[in-house]
Amino acid sequence: MRLLVLGGTEFAGRAVVEAALGRGWEVTLLNRGRHAPVPGARTLVGDRTAPGGLGALNDGEWDAVVDTWSAAPRAVHEAARLLRGRARRYVYVSSCSVYTWAPPAGYTEDAPLVEGAEPDAEQTDYPRDKRGGELAAVDAFGAADSVLVRAGLILGPYENVGRLPWWLTRTARGGPVLAPGPRELPLQYVDVRDLAEWILGAVEQGLSGPFNLISPQGHATMGELLEACVRVTGGPAELRWTAPDIVLDAGIEPWTQLPVWVPPGSDMHDALHSADVSRAVATGLTCRPVAETVADTWRWLQEIGGEAPLRPDRPQKHLDPEVEAKVLASGTE
Repeated sequence: MRLLVLGGTEFAGRAVVEAALGRGWEVTLLNRGRHAPVPGARTLVGDRTAPGGLGALNDGEWDAVVDTWSAAPRAVHEAARLLRGRARRYVYVSSCSVYTWAPPAGYTEDAPLVEGAEPDAEQTDYPRDKRGGELAAVDAFGAADSVLVRAGLILGPYENVGRLPWWLTRTARGGPVLAPGPRELPLQYVDVRDLAEWILGAVEQGLSGPFNLISPQGHATMGELLEACVRVTGGPAELRWTAPDIVLDAGIEPWTQLPVWVPPGSDMHDALHSADVSRAVATGLTCRPVAETVADTWRWLQEIGGEAPLRPDRPQKHLDPEVEAKVLASGTE
């Protein structure tokens, strides 16, 4: 297989590249050359946001294109139109954010979608940008030759959003840790490497259309995730399970200040941890144990010096240690 990855040096794109190389595929990357080349892949330099920035793609043919773009849909539209006729399939890594907020528990790929998105639009907001990227891929390649990967929470090595790395860093620091309950809260996420393997399988199978790409609900719990963090970091951390009401009454924001966690029974939990993923599972999605995801992410963090690189377009707003200490002092479950 000949694969073209637009980007390919960070998080999801990097995982796709490594998985494809592991299968013996011929992999070409187009990016701005700001990161070290991926060994085994051919790199073309170009800035898709600049005039003529796609010029390096004027020649060549590929079996599939993987595009993880998250900003102005116009960039997806321009790339897809340029590659139409020279690539057989366009895989766009989208997001479950394209659904009208808040989708109910058990929502499928047929749930209502955000309105106001356009395939050639400039950057607006994340949900409409991702939906616009989907429209751009379908407009250029048609519904039969485009795959819309509606990912949810993505974890694993190379993470540049600051979720699992934050928890690992926090447990490594040790001491009492505010663990937002309940411990048995079901989570839904996907290891970035499982996402990548599914994408390559979709190309091999000739799949098309939208897919909710996350683990089945409850693949792991909040307790299993945080306990795995404590084990792998080896620090003297003590998880203090804290009732959701106590967390919320303290003004702590779910998802952002306490990554991954959202309170049970809320619209946020239904939207972020309750999607129907039967279509992805039926087409080959398999999910590794949470302990493996946590351990491999910790190993990667140590290899790069302990601090994960963060995307500048994803502002960080994690829990302040003083706030954590104050809540813990007030009592837990």
